[in-house]
Amino acid sequence: MKHSLPQAKDATMSPAAVAADAAKLPAFDDNELIRTAAKVTRDLNAVRPVIYWSDLLVSAVIGYGAMVAAIMVESTGLAVLAGFISVLALYRAGSFIHELTHIRRGSMRGFHFVWNALIGVPLLLPSFMYEGVHNLHHARTRYGTVEDPEYLPLALMKPYTVPLFVLVSALAPIGLFIRYALLAPLSAVIPPLRKLVVERYSGLVINPEFRRRSPEGDFKNQWYAQEIAASIWAIALLTAVATGFLPVKAFLIAIAIAAGSVILNQVRTLVAHLWENDGDVMTVTEQYLDSVNVPPPGLLPALWAPVGLRYHALHHLLPGVPYHALGEAHRRIAEALPKGSTYYRANHNSLFGLVAGLVRGSSGHAASTQSGTAN
Repeated sequence: MKHSLPQAKDATMSPAAVAADAAKLPAFDDNELIRTAAKVTRDLNAVRPVIYWSDLLVSAVIGYGAMVAAIMVESTGLAVLAGFISVLALYRAGSFIHELTHIRRGSMRGFHFVWNALIGVPLLLPSFMYEGVHNLHHARTRYGTVEDPEYLPLALMKPYTVPLFVLVSALAPIGLFIRYALLAPLSAVIPPLRKLVVERYSGLVINPEFRRRSPEGDFKNQWYAQEIAASIWAIALLTAVATGFLPVKAFLIAIAIAAGSVILNQVRTLVAHLWENDGDVMTVTEQYLDSVNVPPPGLLPALWAPVGLRYHALHHLLPGVPYHALGEAHRRIAEALPKGSTYYRANHNSLFGLVAGLVRGSSGHAASTQSGTAN
């Protein structure tokens, strides 16, 4: 389904008729939006290391400190509160994996290593699982197609797909332990298993049809170093639990916190896009309109869409702008363009409204499909 320039619709039209009508519209690119966005943000592309470092380190300290508190305190209420704080802080720290794929290596020496040491390896989500994958999501002719590892037409799928999409993420910590403690070492001596692990279990993707290629060059060394470190860490943790060195209660609380951060990210992923494209190549503007901004004055998006993720549509328009500059970029573009411009059509108010719209969209598509089949 193309995100073309909006046309007046008859309120009595069925969802199937609307979709069929939209499919007939020509591809739409708003060149004024693209030119204006590039022009007014030209000076915002430089990263500010002090912001990256302080944000990451403070988030990590709060996240792990709250995790220790959740494990140590006797009060159930305080433990739950500490666990919730830990989920939010580690989710924020983990969200920097997205920035790692966009900042130029060498612009902040040591940042990749420290992020992996503090967050990537301990949470069994090393950056190689996103680097080399996320850039495909931004490729001009891949976004929203079957070659996009981070796209599914959720709004066009069965209604149960949406809750299932979230529920499956709760099992992520178990899957990651299997991947690193079992499959990684076995695949080192079983070539067919290694091929499977690389293709299917080495990327943070949502498209089940995506197959990852084997790493090459310098990235291959980085991949292996991170994978070996994560494998050693996973095996060490399971061994510590099995021998009683690490109490089962502490392990389970840590796993619950890790699962909570993954679930929160999965919910955020649900509303990062409208998920309405059925596989066609989309223009830059159509990709922007299929993505979501949740700008101020809302405060909650700062928690569930941290590190610039509340400006996800703007990020797709200007992927080179670092997260700390996206708020200023949004302000400038909004000032430069009139209220009725295309730019404002990607702005939304809340998480709940977006999720409700996605559920309604999938339900409406399912109903129209059944109606078409019956006819």
